[in-house]
Amino acid sequence: MDGTFWLVAAALVAAALAVAAAVLLVRVFAARRLLRDAGIPLRDKALFWTAVIYTVSPVDLVPDPVYLDDIGVLLLALRSLHTAARTVRPAKEPGAL
Repeated sequence: MDGTFWLVAAALVAAALAVAAAVLLVRVFAARRLLRDAGIPLRDKALFWTAVIYTVSPVDLVPDPVYLDDIGVLLLALRSLHTAARTVRPAKEPGAL
């Protein structure tokens, strides 16, 4: 296998990770209505903004062609928001977060 194959494979992996990070960022922004909920603790609201700032920031733990750290931070923010929302207001309606 020549260098072109590995270059194309690396580009495809980088593109897939970028798409995954973008999808998670969109899901985090969709969860912003939870931020307006008065019962959600401030810690979870701050985690949302921290995740967004970290994702768009040029400073990363892992260099930007690899979006694994960004994806991890966004997943943590989503999980934290949804857990806080479930503990504050249990799912009374179908489809509630």
